[in-house]
Amino acid sequence: MPDYQQAQPHAKTSFAGLALGALGVVYGDVGTSPLYTIKEIFNQAYGLSPDKGTVFGAISLIFWALVMVVCLKYVIFVMRADNRGEGGIMALMALALRGRRKAGQRAIIVTLGLFGAALFYGDGIITPAISVLSAIEGLEVAAPGLHHYVIPLTLTVLIGLFLFQSKGTDQVGKLFGPVMVVWFVCLALLGIDSLMKSPGILQALHPKFGLDFFLKHQWHGFLALGAVVLALTGAEALYADMGHFGRRPIQFSWLLFVMPALLLNYLGQGALILRDPEAISNPFYLLAPEWALYPLIALSTAATVIASQAVISGAFSITRQAVQLDYIPRQRFIHTSSSEMGQIYAPVVNWFLLIAVLLLVVAFQTSSNLASAYGFAVTGTMTVTTCLAFIVALDVWKWKWQFAALFLGVFLIIDLAFFGATAMKIVDGGWFPLLIGSLLFMLMTTWRKGRKMLVNHLQRTATSLTEFMNQIKADPPIRVPGTAIFLYSRHLSLPYALLQNLEYNKILHDQVILLTVVTQDIPYVPAKDRLEVEDLGQNFYRVTINIGFTQSPDILYALGLINNRGIRFKLHEALFFTGRETLIPSANTALNAWQERLFIFMFRNASNPILYFSLPSNQSLEIGTLVEI
Repeated sequence: MPDYQQAQPHAKTSFAGLALGALGVVYGDVGTSPLYTIKEIFNQAYGLSPDKGTVFGAISLIFWALVMVVCLKYVIFVMRADNRGEGGIMALMALALRGRRKAGQRAIIVTLGLFGAALFYGDGIITPAISVLSAIEGLEVAAPGLHHYVIPLTLTVLIGLFLFQSKGTDQVGKLFGPVMVVWFVCLALLGIDSLMKSPGILQALHPKFGLDFFLKHQWHGFLALGAVVLALTGAEALYADMGHFGRRPIQFSWLLFVMPALLLNYLGQGALILRDPEAISNPFYLLAPEWALYPLIALSTAATVIASQAVISGAFSITRQAVQLDYIPRQRFIHTSSSEMGQIYAPVVNWFLLIAVLLLVVAFQTSSNLASAYGFAVTGTMTVTTCLAFIVALDVWKWKWQFAALFLGVFLIIDLAFFGATAMKIVDGGWFPLLIGSLLFMLMTTWRKGRKMLVNHLQRTATSLTEFMNQIKADPPIRVPGTAIFLYSRHLSLPYALLQNLEYNKILHDQVILLTVVTQDIPYVPAKDRLEVEDLGQNFYRVTINIGFTQSPDILYALGLINNRGIRFKLHEALFFTGRETLIPSANTALNAWQERLFIFMFRNASNPILYFSLPSNQSLEIGTLVEI
């Protein structure tokens, strides 16, 4: 088995390799936005005509949105708020919680973080659907008669993408990185060709054209922000995927490669519309000469498959963080790299996303219909990120609150403007990510509340460790050869499995280890800090394994370090005892009826602790107990 616990983030991969991998995983989403952004700005729903002032205004808004939101907010500012190398809304929430002790403040931070994470999953569902569908719709430009093949081909491509996820982001990045290099070069070349024919479009970079856009179109101009924000999709995934590739490779790729290519293509599309207003039907594909149309469709399809990878990888990362921080039930994760500990595959999340994405494509049918659903989840998560970053700036970076409020207030105003514009599309499709986000938020809050209630119940009925040690000293039970390792929660004095084993079998092993796994609010705990060992006497030891919220709880590896801490035993001969509570409803509970049923269902379907902790099945025993909640 590869030693994932020893893997330091990005220790064995070159900077160039990580930058290339970032192109293949992180920037696919924002990199394919030119496929549909400008087309949607001039959608009939916004009532905008492709005159010079409007086109200049649209390009100006896209440019300054990229500068302010992606460059300044995420690439330069938010990515500094890394939790020891790990990014994403859950890592940011853990960082924001670290300096807050008041229950009310912590509750607000947790609520913001969980809602932002829930909305991120909504983005993870819509991004693959709209990206792949918009690329394959290019067939309608090349040959309108192929219209009826668009949906079947889209579904086929999406199924292939999700089936490939088990290979991991390491392999995905190596395969997709070179493809995205070709894609961004193609974006730049298409844009330069059009730009050379109409260089006057460069004037659109002046911010006054963006201001004039709002003054001229007013309410319709504000609503059009709901389409402008499509150029920013993928910014949150950029932050969430930081743990996969590191901050500097992601920053380098954006500033020197991705941003220039995107800008050239948007300018080229604007120049094309000025020359031919009819090109607003699909300005991206109409940039290409007729001979290059089919190759461009193939490349676009490959690029949009890669675009989906950014949010899928981000969803895997956030899910593991949520599990480790105990906001959702345990589930199985598979490490896909022996050197990069951030690269994982989550089977349950993968299949959930696949089913939801396929249903979405079938329900909405076109990328324009999906564009109405897109953006709300993105802007909601962006707004939450800004709020949490404000707390981090005060508590971690020690900024003066006036400076933090001024600096982050600018970002919050931009976020709220985009959020308000996309909120207007709730009836037309924005309800979908809101529904998904609300459902996931409900699941996470119910799980958290139920877990607290269960832990409180177990604490009240637990036996004191001191009392137990005094009892066996006064009345020693039969001790049998071997080592017994009992896993239990850090909230309890004594494992239930130990008490039940002694009660029914009337024996104790010669050596007993009480083992607890504690997840810290940092992403990575080095090996030297992994173990805490306490000698309790009578050959009893209390061992605490500390892990970060991005690490897998590989108990066998951690126990392999224990011989250096004064405890001698043969790991392959030890017996592992785990407790498995079976919950039954109670009339006296803090949960209402539906929350109680939901929590019991999630608890029953959580990953088995023997599998989750990677324990050898032939050395493991599970002892069950009934718990009335």
